[in-house]
Amino acid sequence: MPFVKEKFFIQEESLAFIYIMKKFNYTQGQSQRLIARGRLIIDNQSMTKSNEKIQGEVEIVYFKPSSRGLNPIFHTPDFMLFDKPSGVLVHPKKMTTPYSMLDEVRSFGGQDANGCHRIDMETSGLFLSSKHKLAEKNIKMLFQEREIQKSYLAWADGELREDFVVDKPILTLPNGYTKSKHKVAISQDGKRALTIFKPLYYDKELDTTLVACYPHTGRTHQIRLHLFHVKHPIIGDPIYGTDFDISDEYLEDTLTIEKRKIYTGAKRLLLHAQSLRFEYKGNKYILYSKEDFRGSKELIEAPQNRKFNKRIK
Repeated sequence: MPFVKEKFFIQEESLAFIYIMKKFNYTQGQSQRLIARGRLIIDNQSMTKSNEKIQGEVEIVYFKPSSRGLNPIFHTPDFMLFDKPSGVLVHPKKMTTPYSMLDEVRSFGGQDANGCHRIDMETSGLFLSSKHKLAEKNIKMLFQEREIQKSYLAWADGELREDFVVDKPILTLPNGYTKSKHKVAISQDGKRALTIFKPLYYDKELDTTLVACYPHTGRTHQIRLHLFHVKHPIIGDPIYGTDFDISDEYLEDTLTIEKRKIYTGAKRLLLHAQSLRFEYKGNKYILYSKEDFRGSKELIEAPQNRKFNKRIK
């Protein structure tokens, strides 16, 4: 469990934030945030004032990374690149999250290491992380300014023959939106979203196309929504391409693997972050995933067993 609660005995009286800084090699800001979040406990009560003095027995709840042996496939003194497996969060959702990429990032890179961009839990592939705070700031700025070019691979339902572009704005839907379980939708009220798609290989037996996807913007679920829009949803997508009830079961964590394979075509979302291209400190990097995503077509259910939403077929 990455977040742990441990007991410590403080021999000499100390300001709370200074003790945390020394004990965990935190910056002052990190120490004060830990205390402000109620993770310093004295006599079963959270203490939230970082400038108070503490002594004797205390309990501290903190993130203690636990690696599962997933080492970066490439690293420099400033950043690390991981091949993230499908099904792994990049950051713990809550304190009870048993494992996330942050475990590997901090285990390899140290306390100041951190992820630099978003990637959905079910999406596999490249995950770029910094080793220190300055690198984190710089790399996040590169993503924000769209100076890092990304490519993805996806297994899409049906046959796609020609390259095509989807230039459709995406709107983030408000909380409590009840017409669907979608987080986002194509809407003229949304922000511009552009994706270039290049079909690479069509498997006639499985009626599915391996597609290279090049997002020129970074909207939430952009590739998933754009392929759904052209009526070729990504195989295994439990949100875009399914009925309301299936999406609801998935989000409530009650959708069985067998039912998911029937209604989405696979037990996982078949989307993979394949490459990153960027310049950093005068060096040009072109980095590729080492995973054989093409081989993941073995996960795809036979077309006669698939039951996609008829409204998009």
